[in-house]
Amino acid sequence: MSKILIRGAKVLGGEPQDVLIDGETIEAVGRDLAADGAEVVEGAGKVLLPGLVDLHTHLREPGREDSETVLTGTRAAASGGYTTVFAMANTFPVADTAGVVEQVWRLGTESGYCDVRPIGAVTVGLEGAKLAELGAMHESAAGVTVFSDDGKCVHDAVIMRRALEYVKAFDGVVAQHAQEPRLTEGAQMNEGVVSAELGLGGWPAVAEESIIARDVLLAEHVGSRVHICHLSTAGSVEIVRWAKSRGIQVTAEVTPHHLLLTDDLVRSYNPVYKVNPPLRTERDVMALREALADGTIDIVATDHAPHPHEDKDCEWAAAAMGMVGLETALSVVQETMVDTGLLDWAGVADRMSVKPAQIGQAAGQGRPVSAGEPANLTLVDTEYRGRVDPAGFASRSRNTPYEGRELPGRVTHTWLRGKATLVDGKLT
Repeated sequence: MSKILIRGAKVLGGEPQDVLIDGETIEAVGRDLAADGAEVVEGAGKVLLPGLVDLHTHLREPGREDSETVLTGTRAAASGGYTTVFAMANTFPVADTAGVVEQVWRLGTESGYCDVRPIGAVTVGLEGAKLAELGAMHESAAGVTVFSDDGKCVHDAVIMRRALEYVKAFDGVVAQHAQEPRLTEGAQMNEGVVSAELGLGGWPAVAEESIIARDVLLAEHVGSRVHICHLSTAGSVEIVRWAKSRGIQVTAEVTPHHLLLTDDLVRSYNPVYKVNPPLRTERDVMALREALADGTIDIVATDHAPHPHEDKDCEWAAAAMGMVGLETALSVVQETMVDTGLLDWAGVADRMSVKPAQIGQAAGQGRPVSAGEPANLTLVDTEYRGRVDPAGFASRSRNTPYEGRELPGRVTHTWLRGKATLVDGKLT
């Protein structure tokens, strides 16, 4: 059917309204709408949001299809309410040329479950020594606007400056993985009381904060845009807040796991809690929540990092870093931000759809739920509570830190330009 009537949903958490979709577009929003022959979706009691946008996803293809593929990753995205994901460049081969980013873009176009926007590497091979083909990737069919060596830091100040200067020409953005490598050699977890007790190598907050301080000053000097990936410490929050007060063009993201989990969980030695940057302290978690609420941190990004079973089912020191997150992100944000009163659902839409689409220049995404706009939407049963069972994930990997944990909220429907990708919690 070309017409869909979502009946009685709370648009952005407000008063119940009907939303009529005709083809790829929202035709009308209002009360008591009628549409002969339309498919009716009962939205009573549920919250309708614009389709979510993730500025930080690892889809692993090409090269690590044992962890994830573009198809399985976009299926996971649709299950979590996402209509766009930005795919990080640390693939094999690295997405540092027009050819590789176009391959990822075409795979996303073929998958059909959400839009895939490739992120280009800043440096050749993520090696930090030579700028990659930034202009060629931007001019390619993939139209790359975001560049990152995520997984590694662009630690050379001169290279970072040159990258910021280059992307300024087309209003691109460099997304920095803030980690001074010399300060994190041998690091296994957050440096603090718990690392001292466990005897694990510590990952100091200053390793993140020193790079952020340097890069916001570089962005100010160049007059370019810098984005801070997976910000994780209270000190980083203060640096970004200061930079914004000076008018520096900096944006920042926080992951769901850094909004909820602390380094105390590492006492279990369960490698599912091993992540980069590491889980921090309760003080850091509270500072991140407050910063997301007041807008210092602009967006929530999943840093969805799938790994095969064998890369996590091993001793802590040998385990890979990362967690899957696309299918649980909205639930974690509901628990940490909405149920605590720090954000309303309009705020969630802003942090998880509107702002990430703006930062990444994803046209047609993060738009208002109103007549004439693209029908990129997600419907959420906010009253639902259930235990996380990774066996039911659409992702190819199962490395979630929430297994067995009760979380609120469940995405029931996702629409990509009017086409249902998820119906009653099941992928189409």
